[in-house]
Amino acid sequence: MLRHLPTHLDPEMQAVTDRAASAIRTHAEACETAQDVTPEAAAALRASGYTRLTLPRASRGLGASLEAYAAAQGELGEANAGLALVLAMHTHVVGAAFQGRTLPDPLLAALAQASVEGRLVNALASEPELGSPSRGGLPRTTATPDGDGWRVTGRKTWATGAHALNLALVTAATPGGQVLRLLVPMDAPGVGTESTWAGALALRSSGSHDVTFRGVRVPGDHAAPPSPAHPASSAWFWTAIAATYLGVGFAALEALIGYARERVPTALGQPIARLPRVQEHVGRMAADLHAARALLAGAARTWDAAPTADSVPALAAAKAHATNAAVGATDLALRTAGGAALTPALPLARLLRDARAGLTHPPSDEVGYASLGAALLGTGPEGPPRPGPRVP
Repeated sequence: MLRHLPTHLDPEMQAVTDRAASAIRTHAEACETAQDVTPEAAAALRASGYTRLTLPRASRGLGASLEAYAAAQGELGEANAGLALVLAMHTHVVGAAFQGRTLPDPLLAALAQASVEGRLVNALASEPELGSPSRGGLPRTTATPDGDGWRVTGRKTWATGAHALNLALVTAATPGGQVLRLLVPMDAPGVGTESTWAGALALRSSGSHDVTFRGVRVPGDHAAPPSPAHPASSAWFWTAIAATYLGVGFAALEALIGYARERVPTALGQPIARLPRVQEHVGRMAADLHAARALLAGAARTWDAAPTADSVPALAAAKAHATNAAVGATDLALRTAGGAALTPALPLARLLRDARAGLTHPPSDEVGYASLGAALLGTGPEGPPRPGPRVP
């Protein structure tokens, strides 16, 4: 049936995905209420084994391809977006770092050990003044030389899963204006977490609080020198975001289907699933979501075949398309369910709020679609037009 297509996950990958999804479903309500990742939820996420999903097999991971990762992460997003993003942040960092070799060997070894042991990692780059680093700019967080290491001081915002994290990959500027990435244990002296996420519009279970660093000592071998951007970083992050929010859209579809089958108004005398208008809306939602998932899967498959900069624009557009499909699906689900959608009896109000959060992640719609358009037109930022890639 169209609602349940093959996920292309091998049995071991499917097993850890199932365990992670089960952990998320078990703890989602408590985390939504706490507006944070509870200690019990964090322990369950670590124990699921999902942290090994994107780690190469040579490093004792499961070696998921980008296409397999998209399928797995979509299942987690359907369970609960906030907790799914905690695992998404870890797995996209690991997948990109190993495929692109974007970190020196000591840091890759530390990421591999953390993944095998189930310890959670996130890359912390956003700041109050800087906003998203995708727009450029120098971080206010500083790394000053301290013997053979560094001292890190500053503040990072939107730290998904802040209280659950074991390690943070922190961007910081040196006195000379270079940007380093430093792997910081979250229990190191000088690391603090400020609970700034309470009352957030969406993703309340993600616990995306601020993290502060006050003269935190980092050894020299846990710092990555400046390096050129690698397309793997964008490929894995955009896929993680697109898949997670597609899961939100599919959750809204499933919730609406269940409600439409059970809701029997006295004036109608039969389930509202019999109404042509409801059938049309469910069909529209399903078509939009499956089209977005097909675009994402095709773009990921193209990347797996040729992981180069030429394969990135389709992933950028897939992220934009997926997040908008999720927003459209959740909105249509609320319109179809009517007043019941506003009550806690249905999850649709939360799903609507969570879906809209997808629009805030880079790339923005204009960047995502324009990057694919420019690639197809052969008009990059410099040089004459050249033949563009085929859309997967």
